[in-house]
Amino acid sequence: MVDKSEQFTSLVRLGFAARGIVYGLIGYLALTAAGGEKGPEGAFNWLQDAPFGEPVLYAAAVGLAAYAVFRLCSLLFDIENHGTDAKGMLHRIGHGASALAHVALAWTAFRFAHGDKQTATGGNAEEAAGSLLSFGFGPVLLGLLGVGFLIVAFLQGKSAVTASFMHRVAGNAPALVEPIGRAGHAARAAVFVIIGWSLIQSGWLASENRIKTLGDAVSSLAGSGIWYTLVAAGLLMFGVFSLFVAYYRIVPDISRQDLRPSFR
Repeated sequence: MVDKSEQFTSLVRLGFAARGIVYGLIGYLALTAAGGEKGPEGAFNWLQDAPFGEPVLYAAAVGLAAYAVFRLCSLLFDIENHGTDAKGMLHRIGHGASALAHVALAWTAFRFAHGDKQTATGGNAEEAAGSLLSFGFGPVLLGLLGVGFLIVAFLQGKSAVTASFMHRVAGNAPALVEPIGRAGHAARAAVFVIIGWSLIQSGWLASENRIKTLGDAVSSLAGSGIWYTLVAAGLLMFGVFSLFVAYYRIVPDISRQDLRPSFR
């Protein structure tokens, strides 16, 4: 009989695999200009039209939701042992922001799998932000969410430089995982800065600039020449990295009472 820890590990690995498929398609579509829509919606749209697209989308929705839970557990229960000092809390807050982002991705994947394209696309981020801004505390929360994305961007950029993500990858992983991971984390840092800044502008600076989704962030770089290509290629490599990590990631053993994983 499979115990809860093994079930948890399997779901987490499915989550990394789903993340890999989404980011890989985002990078591929951006580089090839295949399809008009960039970002997760473009990736899900492509999957919707692909053979066996519906079951893949359902699996992606489950995987992305599992990944979100994994990151939320890191924030709430510190299952990856980051601690409660300033540095540790920075990582955990970043994981909390990542959890929210992947909940949204999971919901979008489910809607693409369950319904037509029109029900899953178009203005969802703007509508959600508009609803939030209608409350008195809305602008504060929107700005704080932007800060969360900037924290994630900082952590991603730091990982790109230090390759600290390798501490949570098994020692028998192929050597190419590290350079691919560096490039992928750098690309994610770039797009998260754009997303975070757009949220801060809308929430705290009363700017009328549109809140940027992942697809908007990629599209906003389209006129930047080589930078667009580098970011798109980096997102593709992050997808490949995530697929490797789905197999080689060291996942915490939740059956232990202390919830303290053993990392390299």
